[in-house]
Amino acid sequence: MIIIRDLKTIEEMEQVQELECKVWEMPPTPTHQTLTAVKNGGIMVGAFDGSRLIGFSYGFAGFRDGKSYLCSHMLGIDEDYRSHGIGEKLKLKQREIAITKGYDSMHWTYDPLETRNGYLNLTKLNGICDTYVENCYGEMKNVFNQGLPSDRFEVHWHLTSRYVVEKHLPKMERPAAINTISFNEEGLPVYVADIEEDLNHPAYSLTVPKDFQALKAASQPLAMDWRIQTRTQFQRLFEAGYATVRLQPNETHNSYIFVKKDTLALGGETK
Repeated sequence: MIIIRDLKTIEEMEQVQELECKVWEMPPTPTHQTLTAVKNGGIMVGAFDGSRLIGFSYGFAGFRDGKSYLCSHMLGIDEDYRSHGIGEKLKLKQREIAITKGYDSMHWTYDPLETRNGYLNLTKLNGICDTYVENCYGEMKNVFNQGLPSDRFEVHWHLTSRYVVEKHLPKMERPAAINTISFNEEGLPVYVADIEEDLNHPAYSLTVPKDFQALKAASQPLAMDWRIQTRTQFQRLFEAGYATVRLQPNETHNSYIFVKKDTLALGGETK
């Protein structure tokens, strides 16, 4: 049985360090930093199988435009326990604790071409994104990020909104396609632009590769083309007032769905 609970001691922060090293193969966050953050509005949540820490989610207090929020910085899960819903359980526990601390929103980033994260963040949790950050962390050399600009979506999770609490489903019937996908002689996905037009549909879809890590391993130039092509279109949609609200899986690809942000029930907070 997997137990999810908040972490507060230096011994628990040391367990997090060990898991960080295992997941990302890079130096971990210092315990003096994580412990201090937890004592000052931050949250560290752990998933345990018995006494073994097999997942964590770490966030600290953020402040922007006169408003505080929880910045959820890291979520890591032991490879042996992935695809078992643990990430969702960690985020839900983090949300529960965040609300008791007085937060009503949580922000975090992820690579938009890593669609497993997109499905959790948007489709399952009802987060939204209307912010794209180019090369957010500069050159990263860990196993997941090396070789490409570290572009990121910034997800906003409106913790106490009707959109999240009541699991509102956006109106996204018949989205217009921004792009399509084809496959080359090696069976690798190739970005194909659709007809350029003014952005005036209620909803749009943008197709991305199903397994970006496999694509990177097979062809770095093709992976870079996907990064640059999608960057342009994501930014274009966000600048026009759209937000991405769902990641829809398909047998050969995945698709982001965009709707106008002002159509979403992000107010009407209910606690």
